[in-house]
Amino acid sequence: MENMFKTIEGMRDYILDLQRNMTRIPAISPDAGGKGEYQKAAYLEAELKKFKFDEIIRIEAPHKEAEGGVRPNLIAKYYGENKNKTLWLLAHIDVVPEGDRAMWKTDPFELTLDADGDTMYGRGVEDNQQAVVAALLAARAVMESGKRPPVNLGIMLLADEETGNKYGIEYVVEKRGDLFGKDDAFIVQDSGDPEGKSIEVAEKTVYWLKFTTQGKQAHASRPGDGNNAFVAGSALALALRKALYAKFDKKDNLFDPALSTFEPTKKEANVPNVNTIPATDVFYLDSRILPSYDVKDIDAEIAKVVKTIEDEYKVKVSIETINKQSSIATPADAELVKRYSEAVQKVNGVKAGIIGIGGGTFAAPVRNLGLAAVVGSRIYENPHTPNEKASIKFTLCDAKVITYILMNLK
Repeated sequence: MENMFKTIEGMRDYILDLQRNMTRIPAISPDAGGKGEYQKAAYLEAELKKFKFDEIIRIEAPHKEAEGGVRPNLIAKYYGENKNKTLWLLAHIDVVPEGDRAMWKTDPFELTLDADGDTMYGRGVEDNQQAVVAALLAARAVMESGKRPPVNLGIMLLADEETGNKYGIEYVVEKRGDLFGKDDAFIVQDSGDPEGKSIEVAEKTVYWLKFTTQGKQAHASRPGDGNNAFVAGSALALALRKALYAKFDKKDNLFDPALSTFEPTKKEANVPNVNTIPATDVFYLDSRILPSYDVKDIDAEIAKVVKTIEDEYKVKVSIETINKQSSIATPADAELVKRYSEAVQKVNGVKAGIIGIGGGTFAAPVRNLGLAAVVGSRIYENPHTPNEKASIKFTLCDAKVITYILMNLK
């Protein structure tokens, strides 16, 4: 183990090479204005072929708007002594857009190393390229040791995490469920904290809804001739937020925040000019619901609020589900959780904390197969922000945690 850790420590330059090459390829979903992961997957597939993996599989989900018409997912496996059990490392290769470039101190798509020699800046360096790098470092350390691990090591580099997983892990689970054994375990390094102590075993239900309010268009100087959908939609957003927080107010301290959350977020453009009363208003509600609640009860409360707004403002409201994802919790006494706790103590020098989170991860689809999955890593936890950053030191720690768990699984 110590020799493997020394091997990992010697790969700082490799971390920079991987991060630099990935950051230069903006793997942004077509749904967010990009071309998808085609080029990034090609780079990573070539990298995987330099390793001693026993299997490399490419699973392409059709998506006509993406480059190449597909969203590629890469799976690599290195056999262990027990070929019937696999420790899977899941990482996603898509990133979000850079947002307002004026808020960046560096080029978001060129890796910048800070003067401290440790901090790396660029879109995607943490979310989720650090996980990609840590997985490859762990694989390389094990392979260079000349020893086969007790169980198989599997790496999945997945598409589409940032916009719903339809073309990523959900597609892989649906089309290639044969890849997974009944005793397989999963590590997802897509959330965490700067100490690397958090082990996420449960998630809130993620529920995204689109609300379209239909009124009547008119000239802004004669509002009585129309019916302002923007006003009604705004009233609806505020009413939903107030009603849902008031009714569904249980707390569960496993989660942070401990409450269910109901937040209006995205707002679509309505009319292009100032002097027109809009006939259509569209906004989105992002809900993160404690597992103790049934989504049907949320829907019933939403329906009541919508009816009140329709009657008061004389509008029609339609609702579309954009994303709905819930998962089974991983038992806190699972072998994987125990090994992860040991690794965190050994590598990061801290006592692990078992938590639940509100930001759904792509562990959910495999948890719903009844398989154990944990989410955790040592990160700054600054995804989607300007000046996104990651740490070489943290990456080395994550690779060591993976290696410890892999070599101690039974």
